[in-house]
Amino acid sequence: MNTVPLSHPGKLFIDGAWVDPRGGGKDLVVNPATGEAFATAPCGSVSDVEDAIASARHAFDHGPWPRLSGLERAAVLQRFHDELLARKDGFVSLLIDEAGATAQIAEPGQFLGPLAHLRFAIANAARPLSTSFPPVVAPHLLGGQAVNFNLLEREPVGVVAAIAGYNFPFALAIWKVAAGVAMGNTVILKPSPFTSLLTLYIAEAAAAAGIPPGVLNIVTGDKAAAEMLTTDPRIDMVSFTGSDTVGSAIMAQAAPTLKRLLLELGGKSAMIVTEDADLDQAAVAGAFNFTLHAGQVCAITTLQIVHNSVRQRHVEKVAAIASAIKVGDPRDPTVQMGPLIRESQRARVERYVAEAKSAGGEMVLGGARPEGLGNGFFYKPTLFNGVDPASPIAQDEIFGPIGVVLGFDADEEAIALANGTHYGLAGAVFAGRSDRALRIARAMRTGAVHVNCIPAVGGDPSVPMGGIKRSGIGLELGIEGLLSYTVPKNLVFEAR
Repeated sequence: MNTVPLSHPGKLFIDGAWVDPRGGGKDLVVNPATGEAFATAPCGSVSDVEDAIASARHAFDHGPWPRLSGLERAAVLQRFHDELLARKDGFVSLLIDEAGATAQIAEPGQFLGPLAHLRFAIANAARPLSTSFPPVVAPHLLGGQAVNFNLLEREPVGVVAAIAGYNFPFALAIWKVAAGVAMGNTVILKPSPFTSLLTLYIAEAAAAAGIPPGVLNIVTGDKAAAEMLTTDPRIDMVSFTGSDTVGSAIMAQAAPTLKRLLLELGGKSAMIVTEDADLDQAAVAGAFNFTLHAGQVCAITTLQIVHNSVRQRHVEKVAAIASAIKVGDPRDPTVQMGPLIRESQRARVERYVAEAKSAGGEMVLGGARPEGLGNGFFYKPTLFNGVDPASPIAQDEIFGPIGVVLGFDADEEAIALANGTHYGLAGAVFAGRSDRALRIARAMRTGAVHVNCIPAVGGDPSVPMGGIKRSGIGLELGIEGLLSYTVPKNLVFEAR
């Protein structure tokens, strides 16, 4: 049944070796564009996770990796990068078949973009992370004066459990592995069960690059296996990307052992459009943001807050663009929007749509499954206008191709609506005057705001990403993201 590029199908990657899952478990791998299984993937157990933790712990406590210089680690990671790049076609194919990414975004955004972040981690792994401070004269505990010098160093946290979501499986895995391993940690990577094959394919590149045994382990598994990663005292840090509901559960599970946490969670990001904005540009952003990857992106602006004097025009423009978006087989290079990941996710989208309609929301576009697409998990781009700002469709992260437009009359009202959700991950502002746009952007309580521009695919590797409120804790990417996988140690020297 397996028709994928793995050289070791059915096996997990633990302690530098390919091993059969102890329980012999297997999961069907479903193509969301067809609804049909096209392969099988190994399903790990608690026993497999136990093996991975023991391997990572030993590699950190006794192995060479944490004690290598940054330059030595960078050399290994450069080989890892090259091995990943050599497998580009296989990764792109799996991004389409497992994650439902369209051909338009699979290679540039979902594969090549993350490699730029890996190169950033490689470049900065070779940089010294120590900081020296000027001498300080202070009273000595035994009398007299002492001259002290302080040296602040950064050490790896230890063993990191990296748990990645299904929507950008390669990117999320590479972000976490690149930062964790570059900073000297050992990492146990667990993918979503929806995208196991692609993540295990990463292990083939790691093995070929010569990453030492135990430094990177890749295991799959069920809820019990995941909970072992978040509760076991031998795990020092959990890095998770996914929903805020699961993120809060991980916080509770990690609390007894006081693990470090890096949580990149959901969003209900707002795009504010003033009456003097470039409406054509705002409409393009509005349409493509809520349909990108079928709306399965945490940072897209699915909540559009538009000045009432231009709201109807904006809605018409967005609807015209969104209605022309081609939905279908993600392998077709002309298709702009593919399927949702599973039938359960489509059913969730349909529940929100039905609830909004029953509450009197004006559905401008969509609200149905497209015809002629077989058994895939497709849903039409759907746009609502003028719903209650407190309604679930305007407050919750749905993870589907649903856009909601609200109106405002004063900037303060728009800002209050944007800040009125439980999330704070991203946002956007379109305004005619740059000073007004900047003032609004600064008032938005969120981790990032695009001002009079449409987000670029891949983004800048040197810029960190993170949110506030239920959008998470800590930062990924950039120097700040690398430092998230380290702990500071202050060394104090007395001048003699």
